[in-house]
Amino acid sequence: MHARSALFDLYGDHLRDRGSWAPIAAVVRLLGAVDVAPPAVRTAVSRMVREGWLEPAERQGQRGYAATRRGQARLAEAHARIYRTTDPGWNGLWHLVTVERAGDRATRTRVAAALGYLGYARLAPDTWIAPRENAELAQTLAAEKLRLRGFEARYADAGADLAASLWDLGNLATAYRRFVATTVADNDRRPTDLTPADAFTARTLLVHEWRKFLFLDPGLPAEVLPTDWPGHEAAVLFDTTAAALLPPAREFVDSCLATDPKPRSEPA
Repeated sequence: MHARSALFDLYGDHLRDRGSWAPIAAVVRLLGAVDVAPPAVRTAVSRMVREGWLEPAERQGQRGYAATRRGQARLAEAHARIYRTTDPGWNGLWHLVTVERAGDRATRTRVAAALGYLGYARLAPDTWIAPRENAELAQTLAAEKLRLRGFEARYADAGADLAASLWDLGNLATAYRRFVATTVADNDRRPTDLTPADAFTARTLLVHEWRKFLFLDPGLPAEVLPTDWPGHEAAVLFDTTAAALLPPAREFVDSCLATDPKPRSEPA
């Protein structure tokens, strides 16, 4: 697990309802439970500060890092997609976006990755499509200083055909089935048999694997998916497993946050 991904998982899964803040020493202890070394944690924190996701913040005499407003918005959006707390529904319209072409390859690569994460597929060189508009789209492109034009459109033919032509549903279905098989195999111990630290590790690894689907699954509506779509079974399995691991995992997080901070002379 990369330190940066582990940080996103920690802030999104455990710190959002704790003020999106933690002392750096607690962050190091928590990520140590998933074998992320302290130097890697500090490097990842510095990188996320530079990228605008985290910011230094001191609370009650403790030095730590809090999610920025931009970071909180990304964590909230990711949390809703991970746990699928609400069914957004679908009005049968697709969101089409034309994006101003960036001048350099690095920016174009970055923009393409961001649009893919937000659920958009490339329809033409500078045109992208998604089953619904993403609230982060305008801010994401504004950060790259790129203009966009978006509108809704109805596809004249079957929506399932369009979805199958733009997204690799075959490989996505295989990934969902693999997730189900692996999770079932790992559930050989009940959460009550795990220590709080082990439950935290198990839940973190589970969320980490499930979060990968944010980059693969655009959240296509059921109307354009095969009737035997394995993503439904995978989502139920994830929800039940994560919920069972949450109470002991929270206990471990609380214990790490309650530990006295290290001396202030420790490098940030």
